[in-house]
Amino acid sequence: MKRIANAFWSEDEGNATIDWVVLMAGVVSLGFAVAATLATGTKTVTADAAEEINTIELSGGV
Repeated sequence: MKRIANAFWSEDEGNATIDWVVLMAGVVSLGFAVAATLATGTKTVTADAAEEINTIELSGGV
């Protein structure tokens, strides 16, 4: 049993995969955070632009 435990703790073939999974999870989380921030700003700018467009008075020259 001790031999199996030592072999388990000394094995390191899967470590690179775990590192990549953790790294990609961080990148995806950062991407979601950036997207959420941009979406909030975009909604504000869009609402301001729509309000400005609605207040423009058109001349009736047609």
